[in-house]
Amino acid sequence: MNQRSRITGHTALTTDPDTAEALRRVVAQQVGPRRPGTVYRNIDGAFRVLDVITDATEARRILGRRAAQFAITVIDVLRPDAEPFSIGSVWTGSDRVLVPAGGAR
Repeated sequence: MNQRSRITGHTALTTDPDTAEALRRVVAQQVGPRRPGTVYRNIDGAFRVLDVITDATEARRILGRRAAQFAITVIDVLRPDAEPFSIGSVWTGSDRVLVPAGGAR
């Protein structure tokens, strides 16, 4: 098994394409169907996705977490005074898409 990684600051960069692809798939599964424009609900409320960041370095900067692999910027659609904020929570079986990205409202 020839897997090499290089540690730069808090970011582990892998040079093994199989490992990189496996990580990409895990991140895609954790992000789930959340794309810009998607409206979804979960136990915390209902949110419109404004942006999805899958660059780990940028996600770590945004969330202030050393292990973040993605960040999602959302806005609460149930509060008229809501401000956008970023989350790093994974998509779960209790999350539900209300309006898919590009879908009618």
